[in-house]
Amino acid sequence: MKIIDKAIKTIKKHSMIKKGDTLLIGLSGGPDSVCLTAILDKLRHNFNISLHALYVNHGMRPEESKKEESFCKELCEKRGITFHSRSVDVRSFAKEKRLNIQETARELRYEMLEEVAEDINASRIAVGHNADDQAETIFMRLIRGSGRRGLSGILPVRGMIIRPLIEIERSMIEKFLRDEMGQSFVLDSSNLNEDYLRNWLRINVMNEVKKHNPSIVRDLSRTADILREEDNHLEVIVTKTLMRLISRKSDNSIELFLTPLETLEKSLLRRVLRRAIDATTGLRGISFVHVEDIIYLIRNGRSGDRINMPKGLRAVRNYATLQLTLEVPGSFKEHTLHVPGEIIIQEQGVIIEAEIIDEEIETDGRSTALFNLQALSVPLKIKPRQNGDFFYPLGMGKKKKLQDFFVDEKVPRDMRDTVPIVWSGNDIIWIAGYRADERCKPWVIGIYLKKLHCPLPITHHL
Repeated sequence: MKIIDKAIKTIKKHSMIKKGDTLLIGLSGGPDSVCLTAILDKLRHNFNISLHALYVNHGMRPEESKKEESFCKELCEKRGITFHSRSVDVRSFAKEKRLNIQETARELRYEMLEEVAEDINASRIAVGHNADDQAETIFMRLIRGSGRRGLSGILPVRGMIIRPLIEIERSMIEKFLRDEMGQSFVLDSSNLNEDYLRNWLRINVMNEVKKHNPSIVRDLSRTADILREEDNHLEVIVTKTLMRLISRKSDNSIELFLTPLETLEKSLLRRVLRRAIDATTGLRGISFVHVEDIIYLIRNGRSGDRINMPKGLRAVRNYATLQLTLEVPGSFKEHTLHVPGEIIIQEQGVIIEAEIIDEEIETDGRSTALFNLQALSVPLKIKPRQNGDFFYPLGMGKKKKLQDFFVDEKVPRDMRDTVPIVWSGNDIIWIAGYRADERCKPWVIGIYLKKLHCPLPITHHL
């Protein structure tokens, strides 16, 4: 099958283009993007499409970049394609964001493509990934320990991005340019740098594998197609499951009911959590280990337990829900707690109840605590921490600064002002959610305090 016919088949198979579309081509001057430009130019009348092309100068190879940009501009002028160019400072951005060079270059390149696409009102952005890129990507992700989704490879369509060459091998692309088009292209010298994993795989691994299995690229592409179809089916199940689990959601926070969540099969639970995380901050920087930590929190944690992950994401196990959030609850105003009675600390999503009981019952000191009524001054006060606060942690029998207690308990610094501190007169009697005070051990008649999850529709939760 001719390369143009293969490209048309891929375009139709994945519904990449519709008549009247304006397309922006990511043009680097390399064989893939030049081939993509030539094919789309030939198909321009078939689909009645308008073509633009963008060259992005990454600021990494000054001399080469000038030649590449000049080549791309001339190519577009010959074919009547509107040409655009943008410059980005990859090294500075990578240093600022603490990302590797390749990841930064990719991020900025797509950012520029999306920016220009919006300026020209383009409906699609076409990039030149081919079947060899697909095979290399699968190899890379296999080495890094990806699951089914990662091994599905590069998506033919992702949002506005389309990849018409994704089922065409690199050798066919180069043969088409050389023999059928007589079209030159430029080579990026950084593609020979084996410090980059993709280059090392292409040069040292893929070439060797092809000697033993010449059809490896086609075979891996077929595998990616199968895994992608299966993954799409599983994602439908995840979507239906997640719809039953969501308690509340905002731009930076999502809360899931624990009762169904705890009983999910682990394979489904992983996918549900990754989708939920993706709805808040995106999965970049959130690894398999972090997802496993969240699963452990769900199945073994207690109310109030939390874990901190990259990019400010926190997982908090509440009384009846799991919260995944980027939001940092602020402090709260002072409250008065009458006995018996209850108060709602709306800023933290916490209810504290006080009851008078005439028998000693078992408490955990975290979500519940029991105190000697005769030793207390009521009503009680609920306050955020202050500098110099101290108490006598139950079981220790000696004075301890609240700051030191929080450090020992590994309470995140940004969460310490959110912890309700219960006072009797001038003494702290309970660090709600953590520890009771030694000095008010219960007698027969006592005050029973409970810290509960707040059912109100609010965002922050302790």
